[in-house]
Amino acid sequence: MTLTTTSKNVKEVNQVVVRFAGDSGDGMQLTGSRFTAVTSLVPNDTATLPDYPAEIRAPAGTLAGVSSFQLHFSDHDILTPGDKPDVLVAMNPAALKAHLSMVKSGGIILVNSDSFDERSLGKAGYGSNPLDDGTVKPYRVYEIPMTKLTLEACKSVGVKPRDAERSKNFFALGLLSWMYTRPVQPTIDWIEERFASNEMVKEANLRSYKAGYNFGETAEIFEARYEVAPSRFESGTYTNVPGNTALAWGLVVASRLAKMPLFLGSYPITPASDILHELAKLKNFGVRTFQAEDEIAGAGSALGAAYGGCLGVTTTSGPGIDLKAETIGLAAHLELPMVIVDIQRVGPSTGIPTKTEQADLLAVVHGRHGESPVPVVAAMSPGHAFDAAIEACRIAIEYRTPVYLLSDGYVANSSEPWRLPDLDALPAIDPHFLDTPNHVDDQGNASYWPYVRDPDTFARQWAIPGTPGLEHRMGGLEHADGSGNVAYDTLNHEKMTQLRQAKLDAISKSIPLLAVDDPDGLGGAEVLAVSWGSTYPAVLAGVRRTRKRGLKVAMVHLVHLNPFPSNLGEILGRYRKIIVPEINMGQLWTLIRARYLVDAESISKVQGIPFKAAEIESAILDALDKRRVARS
Repeated sequence: MTLTTTSKNVKEVNQVVVRFAGDSGDGMQLTGSRFTAVTSLVPNDTATLPDYPAEIRAPAGTLAGVSSFQLHFSDHDILTPGDKPDVLVAMNPAALKAHLSMVKSGGIILVNSDSFDERSLGKAGYGSNPLDDGTVKPYRVYEIPMTKLTLEACKSVGVKPRDAERSKNFFALGLLSWMYTRPVQPTIDWIEERFASNEMVKEANLRSYKAGYNFGETAEIFEARYEVAPSRFESGTYTNVPGNTALAWGLVVASRLAKMPLFLGSYPITPASDILHELAKLKNFGVRTFQAEDEIAGAGSALGAAYGGCLGVTTTSGPGIDLKAETIGLAAHLELPMVIVDIQRVGPSTGIPTKTEQADLLAVVHGRHGESPVPVVAAMSPGHAFDAAIEACRIAIEYRTPVYLLSDGYVANSSEPWRLPDLDALPAIDPHFLDTPNHVDDQGNASYWPYVRDPDTFARQWAIPGTPGLEHRMGGLEHADGSGNVAYDTLNHEKMTQLRQAKLDAISKSIPLLAVDDPDGLGGAEVLAVSWGSTYPAVLAGVRRTRKRGLKVAMVHLVHLNPFPSNLGEILGRYRKIIVPEINMGQLWTLIRARYLVDAESISKVQGIPFKAAEIESAILDALDKRRVARS
């Protein structure tokens, strides 16, 4: 089967939002990922939002079993996966019902009409067929028998009908590739390589893909094709990277910058498991991975590796940080470098494992017994997860402390074009391992005291166990400053507590000062929006929209959440109206109000999905109205 292309009318558009939706077994994540991959080759700027059921085997045909993948692509710089889809590909009635309200009025809906039988309609909760009863009247609907056409295309291959039906997602991919003039050869090459071990499956997928493309070309039901011109990118080499992959690469690069082996001790948990999977493939970079029997063992092995001179890392999500808390408290007490990666998800308890949230902030800042301060760094986008990982490792190694690295399901699973960094330009991370004694007693005997500190950073001096002459012991009991010997003296405990806090406070000296995005100068805007983590793209997009209205709005984004950058208080004090959007009930809002005594307003969302730019725009407009009412 060959692909046919004629000079059909092509309309230029500057951006498109497409959502693929179907059963979790319909291959929507694969379809969306491949469409994103070829779109990146145009190249267009892209932002994605994968969304899938929390259950491993959700009931087929039901709303709970709907899996979707949204892609926003454009000829200009974009930040979010889009507020409302221009195009919805609905593989069954449940997919249509779950996402219909999200589609723009007048938007395109491509439905697999073969799936709209009485049984499937009932599973989705429809009393009548929405294609016939006026439900979809506000949209441009194309009813396409994708299943039937896929089976017809695969008939001569010899594939069983049930197996051939599984290729219908490639029919949808081929149709969208035609509709938006995407390059086809990269997808053909990928199918041939991906399914090379099964000739029949490979041929079925190829035929289905080509059938979808040719249907768009020959059906004569579409008034036009669409084209999105290439985006302009800064020169360099780019890859389309998911957040978890970028984070894993950042950990590896940090270990190389520090010339320390990387050890990951982890128990698989959604949505953090992909980091374990990625690092397990990178043994050639000196990476050692250990799939532990539980969360506590994962944390314990990472701390043991840190004691042995490795860059010790453990990955988890909300339920895991509860279980790791005692070990992290021990790491803070021993003052050993360890990175705890928390890919946040909806809680509490098991919650909704595949949905995103930012509700672990207070837990990682304060969620340990005793006074055990721990630095916190947060990734703000898939590409930034690479930089955030390096920064978390830097702080851990240079200041001898466990560090929390926060991401979330949105950052972890979405993707964006990312320019590969110049690794040679990255600054080294120096662990400053001791190889000679640092203490001489009254009798002239030289030895190693593990808690001799740098006077500026308060970081203790570090020696790898087994270094001749530097033998030492460590434990969970309170120890004396300097020598590290067990000490029950209460005044010593107070001193050690203050020193551990002083070390955390000193970290702020190595954190860059916050830059405020305020066209009117510091304090010139009427409203300041404060973002952290994955709220960054939507907040920036919302700020840009309000500025186009001629309104004065400023923004500041926090990567370091404990300690805060040293100039945050000054910045907050310059603005009379502050809003803090978060995918929680107001956790950063609580921290900055308590610390800086500012009258900030919490903008809360806990629906398991990220903010839309329109929601931030609305919140800013509301804040401006309140500000003007207060002044009058």
